[in-house]
Amino acid sequence: MSTALVWLRRDLRLADNPALAHACAHHAQVVPVFIWAPDEEAPWAPGAASRWWLHHSLAALADALAARGSRLLLRHGPTLQALLALAAETGAGAVYWNRLYEPAITARDSAVKAALRATGLRAESFQAHLLWEPWTLASGAGEPYRVFTPFWKAASRAPVALPRPAPDARPAPAAWPASVPLATFGLLPRLGWDTGLRAAWTPGETGALARLGAFTDAALARYRDERDRPGRAGVSRLSPHLHFGEVSPRQVWHAVTTACAGAPLEHPGGEAFLRELGWREFAHHVLFHFPHTAEQPMQERFARYPWAADATAELAAWQRGRTGYPLVDAGMRELWTSGWMHNRVRMLVASFLVKNLRIPWQQGARWFWDTLVDADLAANSLGWQWTAGCGTDAAPYFRVFNPQRQGEQFDADGRYVRRWVPELAALPERWLHAPWTLPTDEQARTRFVPGLSYPRPLVDFAASRAAALAGFEAIRAGAAP
Repeated sequence: MSTALVWLRRDLRLADNPALAHACAHHAQVVPVFIWAPDEEAPWAPGAASRWWLHHSLAALADALAARGSRLLLRHGPTLQALLALAAETGAGAVYWNRLYEPAITARDSAVKAALRATGLRAESFQAHLLWEPWTLASGAGEPYRVFTPFWKAASRAPVALPRPAPDARPAPAAWPASVPLATFGLLPRLGWDTGLRAAWTPGETGALARLGAFTDAALARYRDERDRPGRAGVSRLSPHLHFGEVSPRQVWHAVTTACAGAPLEHPGGEAFLRELGWREFAHHVLFHFPHTAEQPMQERFARYPWAADATAELAAWQRGRTGYPLVDAGMRELWTSGWMHNRVRMLVASFLVKNLRIPWQQGARWFWDTLVDADLAANSLGWQWTAGCGTDAAPYFRVFNPQRQGEQFDADGRYVRRWVPELAALPERWLHAPWTLPTDEQARTRFVPGLSYPRPLVDFAASRAAALAGFEAIRAGAAP
């Protein structure tokens, strides 16, 4: 009676899971296993918020498998030793998994595949995490894409396979091997800072499909018009579910296609949303072909940028949401509380850190890595380099987001700022995004004192913008910092 191991990683779902489907179709017994080996992902092992999500996603998957007469085995790494031991315990002749694309993981997976095959085991991997694998799309010259628009033009013409349903049966071994308790992974925080995460999210496949359904039923129709307004429920919030593989990009693509009557690229909301899904694909394309961009700028000249000499206090104020710029602070507090931040605000807070405080983008990327539930190495790296102006397809280096104007344009009614910066809640909209300008009579009426009730701006926007641009001009001219 043939047995297969299904090595699960960030594909924590039953539906549209090619490795699981293949195992169930070709083997009499299937043993799903998750192996906790964070050292093998160094220097980008999951951060604190990601570990919280992973704990609850694994628990949800274990429940789903148990409801179908199967189990999720949990083991500690090293991965190769754990798989070999489990194969010996079960008599498995095959190990299947779905591919991931980060540099450390691809190197580990290649070594594991070669070692498993050397012992006589069948080892196969499948496509599940992306719509188009990084090596399948290339420019007319046969080179990796460096600019999103031509990438998207080529990708959006490529077919997207239909998602597969969950296998009906979960063939189980007669005797299950031992599994370590989930708590031994130590994924949950020792101090209870996760209250906001628990209130905001439902990790697991059921939660992912519910969120996808809610988005396509309601928000998709107005997505193009409301996606930039953080105070409204205008975005999908699917990013952590996609990262952990609780829903597949194929499922998302085809759900949007169905909601758009089969023509999503001709539907305003559908086209705008699928384009964002395309950015996720592009991020993985770039990181796969240029793995150094997780830590180094794509444009080498930016390594010479003259960063601020000592900005420890400024970095701490940014992290705590105490910069004195309401929309920046609202975003950073939303991040700390919920493990997520609206994309428009992500661009703003990143621009403020890099261009107004002149703190290296890598420090911001590290903070996001630890605090985001959707922390994804490809998307995080691409996003920070785009905002910093040093990456592929980067925003112009001279673009510096003005926090006051961004607030007035995208949070005009103040709904977002008032929620996350409650000390500003009583201020009229006229002064909400520039509370340091509040007149004396309004200070008395609202009992709000700039500098006491809420910090004054950490830096002057105009002066800090000028300093940032001077630094960019210096490296453009080849001057030493």
